[in-house]
Amino acid sequence: MKLTVLSVGGSIISPDKVDYDFLASFASMITEHLDSHTEEKLVFVAGGGAPARIYQDALRRIRPESDARLQDWLGIRATHLNAMLLRAVFDGLCLDDIVTDPTAESVSFTGRILVAGGWKPGFSTDTDAVYLAKRFGGSTVINLSNIRKVYTDDPRKNPDAKPIDSISWNDFRAMVGDEWNPGLNAPFDPIASRIADECGMTVIAADGRNIENTRAILEGKPFEGTIIGA
Repeated sequence: MKLTVLSVGGSIISPDKVDYDFLASFASMITEHLDSHTEEKLVFVAGGGAPARIYQDALRRIRPESDARLQDWLGIRATHLNAMLLRAVFDGLCLDDIVTDPTAESVSFTGRILVAGGWKPGFSTDTDAVYLAKRFGGSTVINLSNIRKVYTDDPRKNPDAKPIDSISWNDFRAMVGDEWNPGLNAPFDPIASRIADECGMTVIAADGRNIENTRAILEGKPFEGTIIGA
């Protein structure tokens, strides 16, 4: 049984509100893919998106001195909301409750799809995706966000930033650093990167809004994106 983990960014589930058109197209493509690949299972890990940012920003405005763990917990609860939505969208293919602790013995995977949200403060849902890949024998995590590729720098701030087709873990980790903070905007979070590197996993970063590109990644066809750990 082949298993692939997809870290589905909150930036594409709920960029400012729930993106109904994206979710409908994504669900249709995934259903078609599983219908034609009967020996495959998928794990989706939902990010927090707009709900996480809105609530974290509200707390920082009201209490600028608020503890980082409280900000993290707000983001984590937002991922649970998005995960529940994904779980409901794929009802019938996803037969288990959403996963909120990837290390719990009670986690079961009886359907074709398993959906997870955030776990605990200290990292993003990227790390949960890596934990679940490790647990269920997956070697690849597809990181779907609102960027086409990883860049040498933030292209919104640096016009000279260049897109990267492939990069080693050593070079990527030098870019993102080793520390996590709530709301960190990185292509793949530092804690997840360290664990994926140690486990010899490959991460593919791509624009999840491009449904046909995601289909191509799942089917092993040419795609647009960045391979991390190549």
